Amino acid sequence: MASPHAKQRYGAGVSTPGRIPIRRALISVSDKAGVEAFGRFLADRGVEILSTGGTARLLAGAGIPVVEVAAHTGFPEMLDGRVKTLHPAVHGGLMGLRDRPDHLAAMEGHGITPIDLLVVNLYPFEAAAAGGADFADCIEEIDIGGPALLRAGAKNHRFVAVASEPAHLGLIRSDMEADGATSPALRRRLAAEAYARTAAYDAAIAGWFATAEGESFPSRLTLAASRSALLRYGENPHQAAAFYTTGPSDRPGVATARQVQGKELSYNNLADADAAFELAAEFDRPAVAIIKHANPCGVAVGEDLAAAWVSALACDPISAFGGVVAVNRPIDAALAGKLAELFLEVVIGPDADPAARDLLAGRSGLRLLLTDGVPDSAEPGMTVRSLSGGLLLQGKDNRLIGPDGLETVTQRKPDAREIRDLLFAFAVCKHVKSNAIVYAKNGATVGIGAGQPSRVDSSRIAARKAGEVGGGNPPPTQGSVVASDAFFPFADGLLAAVEAGATAVIQPGGSIRDAEVVEAADKAGLAMVLTRMRHFRH
Repeated sequence: MASPHAKQRYGAGVSTPGRIPIRRALISVSDKAGVEAFGRFLADRGVEILSTGGTARLLAGAGIPVVEVAAHTGFPEMLDGRVKTLHPAVHGGLMGLRDRPDHLAAMEGHGITPIDLLVVNLYPFEAAAAGGADFADCIEEIDIGGPALLRAGAKNHRFVAVASEPAHLGLIRSDMEADGATSPALRRRLAAEAYARTAAYDAAIAGWFATAEGESFPSRLTLAASRSALLRYGENPHQAAAFYTTGPSDRPGVATARQVQGKELSYNNLADADAAFELAAEFDRPAVAIIKHANPCGVAVGEDLAAAWVSALACDPISAFGGVVAVNRPIDAALAGKLAELFLEVVIGPDADPAARDLLAGRSGLRLLLTDGVPDSAEPGMTVRSLSGGLLLQGKDNRLIGPDGLETVTQRKPDAREIRDLLFAFAVCKHVKSNAIVYAKNGATVGIGAGQPSRVDSSRIAARKAGEVGGGNPPPTQGSVVASDAFFPFADGLLAAVEAGATAVIQPGGSIRDAEVVEAADKAGLAMVLTRMRHFRH
């Protein structure tokens, strides 16, 4: 049984602990931001500080009293620092329950003193892996003692406060200001964050190992993400939402963009901005992509962004109102002046010159995102989709067909202009919800049919919308080319394109009625090329 002295020494005797005085702290961190000031704060309040390695040297160098963990345990650091805190004097001090007489007796019998505060952040494994460090160096960045300490302290959060991130130091300091103690609510919150941190850390290690072993789809999928923002709501006001990022990345995009003006981004803003920017990144020439409700309503390439904007907007200026615009070049004043004439939700691009920013600043509601670069559309990656009770994981659709990948199957071959437009239309088709049909002419979309259960309906809707927008005689689709994201199961979808005035077709092929479709194209005098690559987008 614990002695009365032990009960007093260990702060025991309370069945439901409230505020716990901080008498002893263990600080061992990789990221030392704010540690010196926090250590001085503790020392000024008479807190005994235990520490290791570089952290102990930092604190001692600042004149802050510190006890090396090796002196506390009576056991030296060893194996190049791989073993230093894995000792009963440390873990017993974290794990002992101060309201259990048997725990107190065991601690007293073994000379274990309690630790009331743990400040630990982990070796920078994620940064090493993301930075391309070699296998052996990444292995050495796998922290063992740190996660063990965090999990131990968090489990005993009734008595121990755990700081697993530099940002937690300010929370603990504020909580301690009045009486040098921590509250149950803060300790519980910090415990939850500690477990989230160690889970994310292990997920990063597991994912790295899977990649190193060439496993795209490991038997156990581990995902981790950090909350970047709480959003006002999701797709609809009754849905709660937040934005998470999936770790260190230098890939330009929505997750790493700087918002330089405008209101906070919504769930739909983020989704549409991502879709638009990934589409604009497909092209080498200056490109503009206009997205509305996850689908393109106008895409064009041009000699410059201003010219591309005019052509993209002409495809569907009505739908473009309130849309999201992405470009693959820095925004200049010529483009900004045109963008400022229309109500837009978001504009995203790699940069914007000062004159462009001044012009867009006049649209206070416009959100301007700058990404400091353009993503590589061919870069591999994974996409994740939730289902009820599960996840679907697939490789990113990062392939495009070049001129050498086209197979002409009709009597007439497409000419050079048609080939350029066919490849452009097929690239846009990749970003249109299935069933997708895209009419294009001179490097610009002139009609887009998206998300229809029937491919012939997509063909007719795209042509009808083009006629409604462009009007005139002949219609905008006259002399265009048409792209389909998958094969034509019947000739009727192709015939709809013939009626619209298309002269050439690009499609994957692979239908049991391919011969029938090719025959219909030959009768109409169309050129048709097959890609043998499908671009479904659900």
